[in-house]
Amino acid sequence: MTKGVLYFTCRSSSGRAMRRWAFRCVVAAALAALAFVDLSATATSAYAQPVAGACPALLDREFNRLQTGNPESLCQFRGKVILVVNTASYCGYTHQYEGLEALYRRYKDRGLVVLGFPSNDFGAQEPGSNHEIAEFCRLTYGVQFPMFEKSSVASLKVNPLYADLAARTGQSPRWNFHKYLIDRNGSPVGTFASDIEPDSRQLLALLEKLLADKPASQKG
Repeated sequence: MTKGVLYFTCRSSSGRAMRRWAFRCVVAAALAALAFVDLSATATSAYAQPVAGACPALLDREFNRLQTGNPESLCQFRGKVILVVNTASYCGYTHQYEGLEALYRRYKDRGLVVLGFPSNDFGAQEPGSNHEIAEFCRLTYGVQFPMFEKSSVASLKVNPLYADLAARTGQSPRWNFHKYLIDRNGSPVGTFASDIEPDSRQLLALLEKLLADKPASQKG
């Protein structure tokens, strides 16, 4: 086989033997052609399949889920618009859980995910255990968006996601319910102070724009 061309040699004597050889040659040629087409189609299909986007560096890390304690990779959220929020149960902004959950339910089918990271860094306003925090969020606000175990977001032991977000944006949380908005390509593109409500016009305007954009891997 050379450059996709199939070569066959069919030789025989005259008469019945010749007809048998001719028949065998036709069958062999047909089978070989089918194999060639099948291999070509397989190769073409393999090259045509879109390669799943690599996990953005910002999301390439694991945290334990608040409700189960099981480790989960943030890579599962690649291609989505992500709102990252540090939360607390006894803060003047705790009512924002309601707005965050409403935002999540309103936009999740369009690609938004809200990620909550409880923290006791500010005013010691998240003193409870992970189980207590999970029950508070579930029973008080019906929180369904993903939340992760309590960690530091502003101390020397800051969790790696928040360390990266602070380095990339130049802004660290100054209080509970600080918000980072991350685009579909895993890049932080907006930060919002604690007093900016989840349904604020400025947050929604940027969110709508990001949801309308496709990930870079899907753009022509």
